[in-house]
Amino acid sequence: MKRPCLLLCLTLGAASLAHAAKPALPPIAAFFENATFSGAAFSPNGKFLAVRTGAPGKRDGLAVIELATSGGNGVARFDDADIGRFHWVNDERLMFDTTDKQIGVGSASFGPGLFAVNRDGTGIQQLANRRGEHFMVRDESAASKKMLPWHTFMLSQRGAQDSEHVYVRSPEYDDDTGELKLVKLLRLNTLTGKSRVITPPAVPQDWLLDQKGEPRIVTSVTGDSESFYYREPENEQWRKLATFAIYKTSREASFTPLAFGPDGTLYVEARRGDKDAVYAFDFAKGAPAEKPLLAAADYDFDGELIVAGGKLLGSRMCTDACMTVWFDARMKAVQQKVDALLPGSINLLDVPARSETPYVLVETYSDVLPRVFLIYNTDTGKLNKVGDSHPAIQPAQMGHQEGVRLAARDGLPIPALLTLPPGGARKNLPMVVLVHGGPYLRGHSWGWNSDSQFLATRGYAVLEPEFRGSTGLGWKHFHSGWKQWGKAMQDDIADATKWAIAQGIADPRRICIAGASYGGYATLMGLVNDPDLFRCGVEWAGVTDIDLMFTGHWTFESDLSDHWKTYGMPVLVGDPVKDAAQFKATSPLAQAARITQPLLMAYGGSDRRVPLYHGRKFFDAVTASNAKVEWIMYPEEGHGWALPRNRIDFWGRVEKFLDRNIGPP
Repeated sequence: MKRPCLLLCLTLGAASLAHAAKPALPPIAAFFENATFSGAAFSPNGKFLAVRTGAPGKRDGLAVIELATSGGNGVARFDDADIGRFHWVNDERLMFDTTDKQIGVGSASFGPGLFAVNRDGTGIQQLANRRGEHFMVRDESAASKKMLPWHTFMLSQRGAQDSEHVYVRSPEYDDDTGELKLVKLLRLNTLTGKSRVITPPAVPQDWLLDQKGEPRIVTSVTGDSESFYYREPENEQWRKLATFAIYKTSREASFTPLAFGPDGTLYVEARRGDKDAVYAFDFAKGAPAEKPLLAAADYDFDGELIVAGGKLLGSRMCTDACMTVWFDARMKAVQQKVDALLPGSINLLDVPARSETPYVLVETYSDVLPRVFLIYNTDTGKLNKVGDSHPAIQPAQMGHQEGVRLAARDGLPIPALLTLPPGGARKNLPMVVLVHGGPYLRGHSWGWNSDSQFLATRGYAVLEPEFRGSTGLGWKHFHSGWKQWGKAMQDDIADATKWAIAQGIADPRRICIAGASYGGYATLMGLVNDPDLFRCGVEWAGVTDIDLMFTGHWTFESDLSDHWKTYGMPVLVGDPVKDAAQFKATSPLAQAARITQPLLMAYGGSDRRVPLYHGRKFFDAVTASNAKVEWIMYPEEGHGWALPRNRIDFWGRVEKFLDRNIGPP
């Protein structure tokens, strides 16, 4: 009679010991603190590396490393702001702006400013105000200088990098509507602060520089049409290249300027058939060439060209994962050597504009490794680490990720990312279906992601489907999502979930749907349409009614532009008059009473993309019949969580919510 008790006691004791020996989970902060090392850029000659570094609770600063000696010095750091974007102006001088990672959108009351500094920290110059205020003045003479307005921003293009001059952009907005009117381009001297405006051929919305750093393309938008103008190198006269309708059922005749080659060739993105590819532009014919320079079988081109040393070396592009296609034989060999040193990782190489050194910058990452920056010496074959983005993350504690493809109910292929918990288990798991926002953009490609990896380390499989309407997967995939909010787009998410069940990966009794923005909308519609499939939902910053995106609200105006509401949304989302019945049938707000599952909702009090009234209206409606709804509001946040403390708080709440509803018993 005593033996069963003894066996039971031994079993319980062994279980307790096993539980005690279980390694601790990686802390939430390891995933959601700001990156400690968040950027690096070569000087044009490759002798120096500018880096942006920080630490929890500290401001991000800008430093410069001399690569030959490994010596470094800080060149800019402020007490009340973080270094934002930065570029080299030339081999001796850098330009940068600021941000504030310690406040949310609702507390922000300044522009980023614009500054220049020598690589040794001397010669610092403020070039643009921070919303009308002198943020920093190092000498009395600077106080009397007329600075550029706060809405002066750096270009993403690095320019010629061979003088003290740069080009900067200055958007102007309508005082009454807040709509973007035009984007001025200015040629700015970073030593004197003097600038001049470049005269455009039409009302400009965007500019493209050539490889000599000179403005060569202007994009102008009128109504639902987009025009491109080209500046002839021979006489510097502008001429119109083409005009296209922005939103139409077919764009096969259209193209988008991408970049210029060193020889003046204009490369454009265009579609011949189903997928976008890169083509050289034939100025004589006024159209892209017949054969593409770069194309992928299953994906649209998504990337940039790599030009250095007066040569087109290759292209960075993302398909199911990001990679580099090298045209240059030497760089192809360097890539092979780096890949051999760092197997199993994506290794993205960057080279200086006019290199005088053997150094190559390597940005390496994988599904279990956040981004790490290293310097590779092509002479010695050695790698030296420069910085880790998330040093607290241990790859051995992460879950592996794989790309999968499944078929929707109408046969449309749906790619998805599947991240599994650490340890190799892949059967009968609790699962979170994580829906990306947009919706007209691409979700994640293969690699470490804080949201999915955090959930995986907590024991959940994570499925991220690229439902129809997502971009980057061809015209058919994108176009088949038009006017399909809550309909075929939603069916794709359900079909992906059923695939995971059929594969034996997901436990059908323990599946939760989650997402932000459009993903929040899809979460709510998933609970409405498929109550037997999804046991709970987590949505943040989610749209709760399509009509509300058109009508806005007097208490807090949305930042969705009138242009998008007038020309884009009626085509891609639906017309509020013609499609009124569909809007009602696919409105979570109108069907809130049908949601009986546990639901976690979170919104930013200063969100202008999906204002707070979306969440408040829905919360009031759903709680009239559902007591299992939790509400979070971060007053200072906008469309997503900018502050680490709020990210840590939110995901801690998500962890507890999931454990209560679909976690292991």
